[in-house]
Amino acid sequence: SVSCFVLLSCYKIPVIENLGATLDQFDAIDFSDNEIHWVILQGDPLCYRISACLFTIGNFCPNRIGESLEQALPSLTELILTNNNIAELCAEPLYNLYLLCSILRNPVTNKKHYRLYVIHKVPQVRVLDFQKVKLKERQEAEKMFKGKRGAQLAKDIARRSKTFNPGAGLPTDKKKAGPSPGDVEAIKTAIANATTLAEVERLKGLLQAGQIPGRERKSGPSEDAEEEMEEDTVPNGS
Repeated sequence: SVSCFVLLSCYKIPVIENLGATLDQFDAIDFSDNEIHWVILQGDPLCYRISACLFTIGNFCPNRIGESLEQALPSLTELILTNNNIAELCAEPLYNLYLLCSILRNPVTNKKHYRLYVIHKVPQVRVLDFQKVKLKERQEAEKMFKGKRGAQLAKDIARRSKTFNPGAGLPTDKKKAGPSPGDVEAIKTAIANATTLAEVERLKGLLQAGQIPGRERKSGPSEDAEEEMEEDTVPNGS
């Protein structure tokens, strides 16, 4: 769980070059709603304590992370990139990481086989876009990208798009009715009970999707059994 974090959102930060100034005193850093164009951490002192980073709301692009983020933050297991401008699946720096990752509300999520491709590239991921990765999904991903045909499919998916599809990934402008008093209380209760940054971001994702925390669909007995089985089958990250 996160016991100490630093909030660096809304400062119009353009580049992250040095995290050594934190003196490795924090479990998580929130860089949300900035203007980050590049992350360059080479030569910085390692920050062993940081396990979560949030880069929500902005034009952040994972191709600009490079390998430095993984090297500078060896304990990083949670990367939240919700509501950015990620449009491609060829962001290799992402695939060296994480047990928990969110790429919700990015154009890339509209690509065909997006979720299975990420599961294939990040076999150690347990939670993707705040949904637990099921054993069935792992099996589907393994089958889809197996052999020569699967390898070619993976290359085709990862290839950068050379054309722009008008309207692709653009948010819809649908007006929704405001929450009822009961919904407001449910939201307040959920936020008050949140103990980690990942849980807070999950709540944000639910609210943005028009769902009320505590009222989302509950998993059935078969899904619970599958999740228990999965705990013994998830491959270890490198």
